[in-house]
Parts: sequence; structure tokens; C-alpha cells
Amino acid sequence: MDVIEAVDVRRRYGTGCEAVRGVSFAVREGEVYALLGAHGAGKTSTVELLEGLARPSGGRVRVLGLDPRAERARVRPRTGVLLQDGGLAAELTVAETLRMGAGCVSRPRATDELLERVGLAGPRADVRVKLLSGAERRRLELALALVGRPEVLFLDEPTAGTDAEGRREIWRLVRESRAAGTTVLLTTHHLAEAEELADRLAIMRGGRIAAAGTPEEVTAARPSRIRFTLPDGVAPAHLPLSVPAAVDGRRVEIRTERMQEALTEILLWARALDVTLDGLDARAASLEEAFLDLVYAGAADDRDGEGWPGRTGYGGGYGNGPGVSA
Repeated sequence: MDVIEAVDVRRRYGTGCEAVRGVSFAVREGEVYALLGAHGAGKTSTVELLEGLARPSGGRVRVLGLDPRAERARVRPRTGVLLQDGGLAAELTVAETLRMGAGCVSRPRATDELLERVGLAGPRADVRVKLLSGAERRRLELALALVGRPEVLFLDEPTAGTDAEGRREIWRLVRESRAAGTTVLLTTHHLAEAEELADRLAIMRGGRIAAAGTPEEVTAARPSRIRFTLPDGVAPAHLPLSVPAAVDGRRVEIRTERMQEALTEILLWARALDVTLDGLDARAASLEEAFLDLVYAGAADDRDGEGWPGRTGYGGGYGNGPGVSA
């Protein structure tokens, strides 16, 4: 059953600024679905529509079969939301913050149980929010999103501001939520996070979905890569003509959608010449390679005056580092 639906969704800001341009996808019950994209891709703008924070300029969104804006009173008690910036009260303690959140929902989890689950029980429960580390603040914000036992969980950059250890702790909490039957929609700029957590994902570019599917399906659509160094005495002209290759000095790179056949031909060719191919490396495309190819391919076409004014680039820091946000 589809728990989240977006059908030809559009979102405009003022006149001439269309952040979301006909996005369609569905999230099944009990799965983790990730939205990836560069700066201004439209991830957060899309999620805000599903959270009921704004009305689409066009198209249709449904959460649990309901309109999250028009039927907010019915949808909100069944969802949990983690924003990019939670805006916690700095002077409250961890326990006070969570008790306040529990008072706003009809079926709250026990505060002590939830503090234990997010690793903030014991002495940390009495620490003021302003003294928490970035990872601890993020875990507290996630605890607030989980306090009402949500059927659907929206996570906007859930590991923003956390270190590697904090990131893995949040991944554990997301997996536990999925195992308990919660449907999760998350945005992230950490590709390793999407590979680790997502059952399916969509890569957004310029307010549209450029590719979607399981991580394996998205990467399978990109060419594999074979690299090696030409042996001494072997000229690039001696390479098999049936395997198109790019040569830089003595370094050879082959991009192919048929890696097994291409690699077999290269190895048979090397054996026939009785040579060793130093640095031989053959691998399928990674999610990072697929992401970069999709984000940059046609990026100039996407910036056609309909996107965010004043945003002239897609930023840097892809892969597992910062630099890609909604």
C-alpha cells in the first residue's frame, strides 16, 4: 500500500520561481524512501508540501490517503517531523523538552523509554539544550519526532551537524523505526546515508526527478568502469578496437554497460600479449557517480529562469561530505 503519494506536484514562489516542477513518486508502507539532490533541487520544498506546511501550486499530494493540508487535523497526529533546524528552547533541559513534546500528542511514548532509546537517559537528561553537542541535539529532535508513535516519519537532513558516530546512531534509530512498521521519507546530502538506509530513492535536479528506483537500479543505469596502466612497449593503438577506451598517457579508462564482456576481452588480450596490467581495477558505478552524472548532466538546461533566482550553482562537497542541501 502506498502511504505517501505525490502526483505531478508543483510549487511556485511568487512569480517566475518554480521550485518543484511536476514531481511524482509514491512511498510504500514500511519502507525508507530518500530524496537526494543538490542546492535548490527542490527536496525540502517537496517534503514541506507532504508535511502540510504549504499547498501545492499544482498536482496532488496524499499522506495516509488524506490531504495533509486540507485534512491536517487528521494527518498530523499520525506523523512525525524532523526539520533541518528544530529550533529547540536553549534553556530547557533534555527531559523538560521531551516532556513538553509529549504533552502535545495524544498517545505519547514514555519519556524515560524514549530518552533511553536515543541515548540521552541518565545524567544527560538534565543537561540544558544549549550545552548539548550537535549530535545530541539531533537525537533529541528525532526523539520529539518519535514521541507520538508516528505511522509516517519525515526526516529533513536527519544527520545534519553530526559527526560519524552520531550519524550511525541516528541510522540505528531510523532502522528501528522501519522495523517497527513506520514509513520514512528522508532528504539527505550524504550518499552513504541513502545507500545505508533507503529501500528506494529519487535523485532530484532542477525541481524534477532525474532518476528513481532502488540504489542498485539507479547505479545499474550508469556505465561500469575499467582502469589499468598500459605495460611498457604496448602502445594505445594496440588496444582492442571493440573496447572504446580513453587514454591519458599510459593510463587507460574504459566506460561500458557490459563490464563482463569488456573485462573478458581485455584480459584475453593481455594474456595473448603475455603482459600484466598494473593497477587493474574494474567496478560497477557507485551511487556517487550516478548522482554526479545526473546532477550535472543538463544542469544548464534546468537553470532556465524558472528555478531559484540568484542561485547560480549546485555547490560542491558531494559524496559523504557537506555541501548538498535542499
